[in-house]
Amino acid sequence: MTKGTKMSNEVENYPPSVRDYVRQHFASEDEALRGIGPAATAAGLPSISIGPEEGRYLQLTAEAIGARRALEIGTLGGYSGVWIARGLAPGGLLVTIEMDPRHADVARRSFERAGVADRTDIRVGRALEVLPSLESEPRFDLVFIDADKTEYPDYLDWALRLTRPGSVIAAHNVFRRGQVVAPSDDPQVEATREFNRRIAADPRLESTLLPLRDGMSFSVVRAG
Repeated sequence: MTKGTKMSNEVENYPPSVRDYVRQHFASEDEALRGIGPAATAAGLPSISIGPEEGRYLQLTAEAIGARRALEIGTLGGYSGVWIARGLAPGGLLVTIEMDPRHADVARRSFERAGVADRTDIRVGRALEVLPSLESEPRFDLVFIDADKTEYPDYLDWALRLTRPGSVIAAHNVFRRGQVVAPSDDPQVEATREFNRRIAADPRLESTLLPLRDGMSFSVVRAG
């Protein structure tokens, strides 16, 4: 499974019939998006991704806030990146960070097929090593976090440094298949809990969690 419509590794908070209804009427994929999953599978990428409804959410969020600069932590095959890039204002840029050069190559081809290569910039390397290099660049209007769950709290620190009042920070898999509300000593679950606790309590943020598939966070950076 890859970034695409098959999401067997995640739970959903609604029946398949509702999922299919939403995808048919509100989150339909074009040929470029549909092709990312098979291409990524053929390249041996891991079976993790967002779904079309989540991609549409990210695209519309970018459009609603007039995002010109977006940051994605975790590129994989480029599926979510295509959605985000398509929502950017004219002249906008998506900076997306991917640790694995093979994955970056797949994503680069995905962006080319989707017609968004001119508004995407893939930075290859471990996210926590790449993020400091972005401090000298203009602030980001939108940040999407979908990478190593154990580092979510650190990613949040960087997202706050690299954004401005009014920016949106979103993160994927914040329910961890419901484990965030159950006893668990899994480091990924505990890090996700800490991320959720922090976005709920941090006075710099206004936040909520959305029941999209395995949970999507939504935080607005406050002024002051």
